[in-house]
Amino acid sequence: MSQQLPSEIYEAITSLCKGGDEFMARGELEVARGKYQEALQLLPADHKQWEAATWIYVALGDLDFRSENFERAFRSYINAVQCAGGLGNPYVHLRIGQSAFELGDLGRAADELARAYMGAGLDIFMEDDPKYLEFLETKIEI
Repeated sequence: MSQQLPSEIYEAITSLCKGGDEFMARGELEVARGKYQEALQLLPADHKQWEAATWIYVALGDLDFRSENFERAFRSYINAVQCAGGLGNPYVHLRIGQSAFELGDLGRAADELARAYMGAGLDIFMEDDPKYLEFLETKIEI
């Protein structure tokens, strides 16, 4: 179970992440990365116990996924799944699976995409390239 961050730290992290999201939306990815990394640095020791770490790692993963740096994205999503609220989160498993697919680790991709499907159904696949769902359909009955 995760703890609650002190409100001043939570607000600072939220503000940095919002800024990161805005820079990412404008395509200023390295500035966005800096904001997310700064937010990560504000977390207390043993940062993986905080849910905020989960969404910061997801934001970093999304940035790298968007940039097609799938190796770095994979590492960020793996960090996210190890944080509070990350394990079992369908979106995190989706992105781990997609990154693994892009890296050629099809066994891991099938496992993680199946986790995403079991957690959220078909809808979670609808915003992304259909190749991920098509791949999963070769592995499990949907």
